[in-house]
This record gives sequence, structure tokens and C-alpha cells, in this order.
Amino acid sequence: MSESTAELYCVFGNPISHSKSPAIHNRFALQTGENLHYEARLAPIDGFVASVQAFIAEGGRGANVTVPFKEEAFRLCHELTPRAQLAGAVNTLSFAGKRIVGDNTDGAGLVRDLLSNLNTPLAGRRLLLLGAGGAARGAIGPLLEQTPASLFIANRTASKAAGLAQHFSALGNVQGGAYQDLAGQQFEIVINATSASLGGNVPPLPEDVFAPDALAYDMMYGKTDTPFIAMARAAGVTRLADGLGMLVEQAAEAFLVWRHIRPETAAVLDTLRHA
Repeated sequence: MSESTAELYCVFGNPISHSKSPAIHNRFALQTGENLHYEARLAPIDGFVASVQAFIAEGGRGANVTVPFKEEAFRLCHELTPRAQLAGAVNTLSFAGKRIVGDNTDGAGLVRDLLSNLNTPLAGRRLLLLGAGGAARGAIGPLLEQTPASLFIANRTASKAAGLAQHFSALGNVQGGAYQDLAGQQFEIVINATSASLGGNVPPLPEDVFAPDALAYDMMYGKTDTPFIAMARAAGVTRLADGLGMLVEQAAEAFLVWRHIRPETAAVLDTLRHA
């Protein structure tokens, strides 16, 4: 593959230096023989749209979007896939001339990681989703498609969680509220979709929110336990997972959107785990 003729892709975020997306997509390119180059780009908090437009002007063909731009990316698009429309958030952009097409591969990546990599069925389970931002929005539809017994969305601003639950109410048993509304409830799968880990914080959960043999899952990832995973471990939870598997799986879904070929994820995830 020639670097000079490679088609250009990137991930936008703030912060972004921690991102493993370039390593993942460039491994996918080698694996599939696709001639592309993928890099990380720091977008100013108030300069996301300008950053995307500059990237398009450079010949960029597509981009991923991470914290905190997923809802802004949604508003930027000229066209949305059904799953992006439902989510109200976009993490995958495709550029066709001056038109921007938005998709959301987060939920598909999360569900594939839970089902395939972690062997964790969702049907009939009680699910708790923490946060009501772009990451949470992308996950709700695909989670409800797996027919859990219930899904509760908890957020510091209860009205935002309740609004999300109402938005997705036709898809299953979903409710939303504040963290204090969790008192006396237990869940078999607890998913942290907040960005609190980036600031070293954890959502204010009741101590007994984890059911016996619960899975604590953080969409964030790090070299060591995220603050959420550390909190769950301290609470006696033994089934713990960070978001590296989700990252690889949603990346494979985005690669499929852009290049119309699905790369194999197992070897890439194993390499990253042992890096």
C-alpha cells in the first residue's frame, strides 16, 4: 500500500491523545489490503465543525467522532442512517463530495462485544445504563433490540434520562431517572456510558446496585482499572470489562460502512490487550 495514494480517515475528539483508533484501523487496513491511512485529530471544543471542514478539504473520506462531539456531529450531517437518526448522536461520518452522512456504530459494537467477546446474553436481563449523553444514546436502541427484561437510564440530570427513556419507549421496557432513584434496585449488567472516568470520577451509585454475578462494564478504557471498574471491584464485583472490546467492534462496523468489508476483530483485540 502506498502512503501517498492512501485514502485519509481520522478520529476527532477532545482529548484524543489516548485514542487507540488509529492503531485499530491501520491494523484493519493491513489485514484487508485496503489502501488507507487513519490518524487522530484534536478538535478544539468550540471548533469541531471547522476541523471537519478542514479535513474534508484535505481529501478526508471519513471520520470517527468521540467525546464530546457526537451530538454536534449529528447536527452537522446532511443525511443520517436509521440507527443514527434513532440515537440522535453520530460517531461515524462519511464524506461524499460536500455531503456528510452520519452513522452510529457504538451500539452495534457494544452489543457485539457483550455477546461475542464476553459471552454475556442480554435477553431477559436487568440492564442499568449510566449517563444520557452521546455514548448512551448510541447504545440504547441496540441494547433494547436484544429484549432485556428492563433498561434503566440513570443520569445526574434526571429529566434528560427520562426524556431519553421516552424517546426509546416503543422499543422495550425502558425507564429513566436520577441516581438516587436506583436505591433498592439491583441490575445484572451495569454499563457506564458517562465520561466521568476521564476526570477520575465515578457516578454516585448505591453500594448494592450490582446483582450477584453482575457484569460491570465501562465504555472507557485504560492501562489500569478505570475509576468505575475500580469502584465495582471494591464493591465485590468479579465480572469486569472495560470498553476496549467495544472500541474494536464499533471500529470494525465503521470500517464496514466505509470500505464495505468487515475485518476480523479477535486478533486485533488480543494484540491491543497485550500491548
